[in-house]
Amino acid sequence: MPKKQENVDDYLSKLDHPLKAETEALRAIIKGVNPKISEQIKWNAPSYSYSDKEYIATFNFHNQQQLRLVFHNPHIASIQNAILEGDYPDRRIVYFASMSDVDAKRADLVQVISELIKMMDVA
Repeated sequence: MPKKQENVDDYLSKLDHPLKAETEALRAIIKGVNPKISEQIKWNAPSYSYSDKEYIATFNFHNQQQLRLVFHNPHIASIQNAILEGDYPDRRIVYFASMSDVDAKRADLVQVISELIKMMDVA
């Protein structure tokens, strides 16, 4: 994945955040769900889309104690999973505070992204 990938790699090489290793682990998990998931920088953070047309989620690095992965796709409101927080009409958030947190939420994260992709394929 040419230019977009390079932009994210460059961005992350300069990122100063205590949960940088967790960011890289989550990045690998997200991209590993489906080969049609691409990443780019949006809102000054790595963002993921499906088939280069519909956004899935974007990182938020404002808090130094945790990472926020903001799912900002209208279909996310239909998905029920304990890792999804917030009762917004068009988004949900998943919080990660450590590598053990990433590991504990890995299966649920893959399930949420997979379910979201199925919904986007049908829409």
